[in-house]
Amino acid sequence: MLLRISCLTFMITLVLLFVTGTTAWAQPAAGEASSSDLKWFDFFVLKGGYITLVLIALSVVTIALTVEHALSIRRMTIVPAEPTEKIKGLIDKKKYVEAVKFTAEEPSMMGYVLNAGLIEAPNGYATMERAIQESLDDRSSRLFRKIEYLNVIGNVSPMIGLFGTVYGMILLFARIHRQNAFPPPQEVANDISVALITTFWGLAVAIPALSVFAIFRNRIDVLTAECAIVTERLLSVFKPGAGASQPVTPRHGKG
Repeated sequence: MLLRISCLTFMITLVLLFVTGTTAWAQPAAGEASSSDLKWFDFFVLKGGYITLVLIALSVVTIALTVEHALSIRRMTIVPAEPTEKIKGLIDKKKYVEAVKFTAEEPSMMGYVLNAGLIEAPNGYATMERAIQESLDDRSSRLFRKIEYLNVIGNVSPMIGLFGTVYGMILLFARIHRQNAFPPPQEVANDISVALITTFWGLAVAIPALSVFAIFRNRIDVLTAECAIVTERLLSVFKPGAGASQPVTPRHGKG
């Protein structure tokens, strides 16, 4: 929760700094008489108006979400090696009460799933399996809902860019209708640039957002499957006629 609040605060700060900087840049740009001195910032940001500002704000949100997900959706927060080994040791020593207490306090997905299974141990292994599956589905669903914002941004951003494209073309045709003649090339370029710039920013936001969404979606699938395998091995001692738990060697990578 603290990590999410920090990322959100960071995101809002960046947006406020950007808006403030835009206002500061816009004032000298408005006083320039020569179009040859048009700066990159003026052309790629100010020309797009508020639509561009919305898309840039979405890009900041995408960066903040990517950083938060990279820190929270990784192996050491879902299938941590050291807590898993400790739980295995408690189960092998038949210290089930201690194992239940430890898993209840372990914040990872592994701790949550094992705790759900251990609590149902008195009701038989079949009940434990159902509890494990339900807890896995619950935690994985939370993670998928968490990254869904990236998918929404990736799908909405091109639509916002398309809105700017349509708006720019409307400005051009309205100018032609108002003047009853084809405008000078500079005015035509000005209206078309609004359309193209918003399209550019829409794609610039959507492509990274959808790419990162796909990466985290695959990561959740892999780590959830790994959690299920390790949990099954740890709790195999509760199967009727089973002996000691099988060796559990969770991967030690940081991914």
